[in-house]
Amino acid sequence: MVVMAHPDDAEFGCAGTVASWVRAGWRVHYVVCTDASGGGGDEATECGQEARARISATRKAEQRAAADILGVSEVVFLDQPDGLLQPTIELRKQLVRLLRRLRPTTVVCQSPERSWVPQLFLPRYHPDHLAAGQATLAAIYPASQNPWDFPDLLAEGLRPHRVREVLVMGAPHHNHAVDIGDTFGLKLAALHAHASQVGMSADLDDRMRELAAERGAAFGMGLAETFNRTEN
Repeated sequence: MVVMAHPDDAEFGCAGTVASWVRAGWRVHYVVCTDASGGGGDEATECGQEARARISATRKAEQRAAADILGVSEVVFLDQPDGLLQPTIELRKQLVRLLRRLRPTTVVCQSPERSWVPQLFLPRYHPDHLAAGQATLAAIYPASQNPWDFPDLLAEGLRPHRVREVLVMGAPHHNHAVDIGDTFGLKLAALHAHASQVGMSADLDDRMRELAAERGAAFGMGLAETFNRTEN
């Protein structure tokens, strides 16, 4: 289960890993916390409800297309307001409900902490990413595995579930790498499915290859995606 704030976050951070898991026979589910309505161009002349609804529909369609390229089984949108995401109890409960329904062995999420090390594509860190990471980690432990958290979920037939492995994207420290040499092409294809967001980036492929090579070199690999990995 991959939890992210926005469409395209997973494609930048873990799409090569996701593609390798799918090839190995794993089922992968995407969870997008926001409604994706805040991803218009920087030169937007209108930001009203109709414009945001159009952007939301476009970005959701792009995310589903990217998921199809990678072989992702399902994309769930939690439709929290884009740009205003907070690690609320409501969001935590939504994530616990999904954890107990899908019962994943591994969860990939965003970091709740900023990394101050300069990296390609990460000169800043979006507050929605931080909020999504904080809410996801709180949902994983202890809420998902603790029957005393959200006991009304038991009445829905959703029994406690313990996630065994957590991979955090964009963390201040990475201790785990996945070789994506065989799936890098799929990662790029999935990224290009987000045409409304990356269509203006002429050097995207080169920059992503540079980033993957940089991360792989730190672990004695070619192209890689890296994470902070913990066992729960």
